[in-house]
Amino acid sequence: MPETRTYLELSEEGDGAHKYYEVVVDGCDVTVTYGRIGAKGQTGTTTHATPQKAEADGKKKVAAKLRKGYEPAVQGVRKPRAITRREIVSRPSTARNSAPVLWRYRTGSSAFGIFVDSERVLVGNQRGDVWFLDHAGKVTGRYQLPDGVKCIVADDSWIYAGCDNGNVYDVGGKAPRVAYEITDNIDIYWLDIHDGVLGVSDSNGGCTTIDHEDESLWAAATNGTGAWMVRCDENAIYHGHSAGVQAFAAGDGKELWTTKTRGGVLFGWQERDDVYAGTSGNKVHRIAKSDGSIRTTYDCDASVFSCATAENGKYVFAGDSSSTVYCFAEDGKRLWKLGTTCGSAFSMQYHDEKLYIVTTDGSLACIDVSEAAIAAAQDGTVPQVRDVKVAAMEAVVPTTEVATTTEAGTGVVVECVDQGNGRLRVHVVTAGYESGWNVQFPKDVRVAGARYVVDEVSPAERGGFYRVRGEIRRLV
Repeated sequence: MPETRTYLELSEEGDGAHKYYEVVVDGCDVTVTYGRIGAKGQTGTTTHATPQKAEADGKKKVAAKLRKGYEPAVQGVRKPRAITRREIVSRPSTARNSAPVLWRYRTGSSAFGIFVDSERVLVGNQRGDVWFLDHAGKVTGRYQLPDGVKCIVADDSWIYAGCDNGNVYDVGGKAPRVAYEITDNIDIYWLDIHDGVLGVSDSNGGCTTIDHEDESLWAAATNGTGAWMVRCDENAIYHGHSAGVQAFAAGDGKELWTTKTRGGVLFGWQERDDVYAGTSGNKVHRIAKSDGSIRTTYDCDASVFSCATAENGKYVFAGDSSSTVYCFAEDGKRLWKLGTTCGSAFSMQYHDEKLYIVTTDGSLACIDVSEAAIAAAQDGTVPQVRDVKVAAMEAVVPTTEVATTTEAGTGVVVECVDQGNGRLRVHVVTAGYESGWNVQFPKDVRVAGARYVVDEVSPAERGGFYRVRGEIRRLV
């Protein structure tokens, strides 16, 4: 059977989608390549038992994209379109003294994404690199994603990186895998995840929620543009844009409250009872989740690119457009202002008396914010910054390959089922589980009829579906 190749594009006016999708069927292999028009994109191959099954799978994939608005095209006719990114000029700090930076790792490209827990620090940059470091600044690993990393967020024990190509990757395993494929007409600015439900803020100021199977739950238009803030909890989605912050009920998208802010929202943080909005009006607003009232305002001296808190809001940190970081008491009193020495902080996170920032010059920096270190810095005494060096390190790339096994052992067996219209769903086969519940499972490894062994599945907090923990192996 000769090779067949189908090339499709989806291109909308303005800031809309500008993507391609190519399916090649060659014998028993189906190879899919997709990405932004003009970019290399991401490729994955699935091998079927017969050429006939491969042909059927290829037709199914093409039909699914045609239903989404893709059209046959000639590769190379449409030109690449610039990705929407923050157009920011970072100015020198106006602070008299520098922050006590312990170590700094230069990633080579401006960086937005950061995640810190008790074991590690992750940073993602605009080249698609995700670097793993320990708290001493030692580089321990590297992933290479197909496009720039917008943000890195955690949902319980799962860690996700959202990319410019519209995919959200699970980066908590041995290799990155596609966890969500955001609808093609959304230009992501930021995202957050709670209990498997994804909240997305976009370039048009809109807010969209997506479930564990990439099906839209609800979408809300707003009066603002450029939505850089979305935070999710069990009750609501908190969405910040050029006109302020809005809260929408998590279940149905009903608007709960709207709060105007001083300047457009450029970043958001949340704690149990409050959300924190950093704005272009040089403010961080602490806003009550319950009713949208502004409880406290923290005054900076330039536009606020990022913010974070310590100990449920006992301290509030902010990073501005002038390469400066601030610390405030909960009541709004400014405690200190110090220069970063490495650009303006796009994102930040506090952990164990350290403030970790990622900056406009692509640095991940660890700042000692203990009382003793800050007091010394205010007197002009700071440690010698240690620049982290790393030998050439091969990057782990997204893969559609999974290891195989002939024994389930103590694992849980799940099966991929074709429900028609291109929908592949995964259910638990092992006894003792809800057989009608779907399993949240990597999108690009699903093969109709295949069975897999996973280490563990656990129910979502709200019930209704399972989430995979640990490694995935195909049962043969």
